[in-house]
Amino acid sequence: MEVRQVDAKQGWQWIVTGFYIFRQIPLVWILLCTTLLLIAVTLSLIPMAGQFIFTLLSPVFLAGLMIGCRALEQGEKLEIAHLLAGFRNTPGPLITIGGIYLVGQVLILGLFMLVGGDVLMDLLIDGKRVDENELKSVSGNMLSASLVGLTLSVPLMMATWFAPLLVIFNGMAAVDAMRLSFVACLKNIIAFQIYGITLVALVILATMPYGLGLFILIPTLFGSIYASYRDIFVDTAESA
Repeated sequence: MEVRQVDAKQGWQWIVTGFYIFRQIPLVWILLCTTLLLIAVTLSLIPMAGQFIFTLLSPVFLAGLMIGCRALEQGEKLEIAHLLAGFRNTPGPLITIGGIYLVGQVLILGLFMLVGGDVLMDLLIDGKRVDENELKSVSGNMLSASLVGLTLSVPLMMATWFAPLLVIFNGMAAVDAMRLSFVACLKNIIAFQIYGITLVALVILATMPYGLGLFILIPTLFGSIYASYRDIFVDTAESA
C-alpha cells in the first residue's frame, strides 16, 4: 500500500477540514465527545486498572468516531451509537493496538523514572520536598528524562496515529497498520509539524474562556484525524 506525501500546508488544512466536519452537526459531536469523557472519568474511578482499560479501548472508540466521519462524508447521519461502532468492526486488532501503545507507555515511563533518579521519583510520586542542592540535581535529571520520554513517545504516537483507521477501513492487521502509520507520519513529518504547532496554539486559545473552546476543538481534532487519513491514504480510502 502506497503512502502519499502531501504539502506542508496540509497540516493546517486538516484542522480546517476537521472544523468543517464538526460544523455539519455540532450538537451530536459535542454529545459524542462528552460521552467519551464520561466513560474515561468513570473508568478512572477503578483503582489502578481504570486508566489501563481506557487506554486499551481508546483505539476502539476512535475507530467508531472515524466510522461516524465516513458516514457524514457519504451523506449519512452521525449518531451517538457511532461511538461504539468499533466494537462491531474488528475490535480485536483495535484492542491489540491499544495494548501495544499501553506497553510502550509503561516502558517509556519506566525509562523516564530510571533516568530521573530516585529523587525525581520521590518528588513526583510522594510529593517529597527537596532542598536547593537537590533541586538543581532534579532539574537536570528531569530535563534528561523529559528528552528521553519525548524522543520515544513521538515514534509511538506516529505508529498509532493512523493504525485504527487502517484496521477498520483497509482491513490491516494491528502490527502492519502501526508500521504503515509510522511510515506515513515520517513521510509527511513537515505537515505534521505544522499540524502540531497549530494545535498547540489552538489548545491555548481554547482553554482561555474557562475551557469552553475545547467543546469545539476536541471534535475538530477527531475530524482532522479523518481528514489526514483521507489526504495521505486517498487512493486506498477511495477503494475501501
